[in-house]
Amino acid sequence: MGLVKYVVLVPDGCADEPVDELDGKTPLEAAALPNLQALARRSEVGRATVIPGGLPPGSDVGNLAILGYDPLEFHTGRAPIEAAAMGVDLAPDEVAYRCNLVTLGADDTMVDFAAGHLSSEQSHPIVAALDAELGNGRDGVRFHAGVEYRHLVVTPSDWADADCTPPHDLTGKPARFPTGPAAAKLLALMDASRPVVTAAAAEVGSIATQIWLWGQGVRPTLPRFADRFGVDGRLTSAVDLVRGLGVLAGIEVLDVPGASAGFDNDYAAQRDACVGSLRDRDFFLLHVEATDEAGHQQNAAEKVAALEHWDREIIGPLLEALPGFGPHRVLLLPDHATPIRLGTHTSDPVPYLLYDSEVQVEGRAYTETAVAGLTPVAAHGLMGRLTASARLRAVRGGPGRAG
Repeated sequence: MGLVKYVVLVPDGCADEPVDELDGKTPLEAAALPNLQALARRSEVGRATVIPGGLPPGSDVGNLAILGYDPLEFHTGRAPIEAAAMGVDLAPDEVAYRCNLVTLGADDTMVDFAAGHLSSEQSHPIVAALDAELGNGRDGVRFHAGVEYRHLVVTPSDWADADCTPPHDLTGKPARFPTGPAAAKLLALMDASRPVVTAAAAEVGSIATQIWLWGQGVRPTLPRFADRFGVDGRLTSAVDLVRGLGVLAGIEVLDVPGASAGFDNDYAAQRDACVGSLRDRDFFLLHVEATDEAGHQQNAAEKVAALEHWDREIIGPLLEALPGFGPHRVLLLPDHATPIRLGTHTSDPVPYLLYDSEVQVEGRAYTETAVAGLTPVAAHGLMGRLTASARLRAVRGGPGRAG
């Protein structure tokens, strides 16, 4: 036996509910997924709680759990994770807020939580204008440009105590503005952003009308992934949130040309990055956002298409390549459910798949229905099970034989 290779596949938000336009099937049931279902038939397939009770059903919480960190112990907020991905180093007396560019109607209805999914080329001049007019260190406020509509504001830590609603929970609904002790400061900044954003957006052909602040937190401290699980590796994602977790956990983050957070994602490029990385590292996490985006847009056809891209361009070729590396294990699960019906995340348990090339098991279909009657396990415990042989080698004093 050689050293084991470990692969984690995260189709963001792919879990769902029955959809009328899919004849009462979920996207996982409606999609043509021959490679995934063939793998599931020889894998442990179960049900996992990725969002512990009391925490918001976001990708920050879910991906933290997938990486093997109990969110109840390590989660401090979404924005500081994205700050790490952007190279923004938070001081102990600072808090980071996620800063969406959004489109609100005249009646304060959330018309679009992503301002028409403007490009980074459009959004960066808007964020630059915001920092020049409202930030640049004045009153401890700094704006940092991210990707597309997703940006960051750093404020003093006394701005942290507020109850904020994710904008993607409000699509087509009246805006629920921040409440709590720090709400007045947040509302003042959001109100002041309106003329700045509107003017700058007009220059770049965007429908953005203001900023929306949420997901705040201080910098978390994560034990190094390699120390925790005895294996070193890399990841690929087009989403700052997942990339930031990699930075905080000491996992190398690969920039893969063609990887995007939209429906145009280059699945094959991410798969090739995974295969290439396994030649000199034993662990790889591959995350794709498209299934989640389809859920937010309540687009069942795009969600099915994204799943079929996963099956055809990642799972099938990967399963052909992995035996060439020797023993291998695969963990596949989403970071939360994003039902088409709701257009936002839920805390519902999700299906997981755990495959070991050296263990024969009788599996089941990888669908929500197939696991509906199973008792959910804590998702943050699955990484330890996946990498158990690596941790055993580490305890014994370094690279030995996989067990």
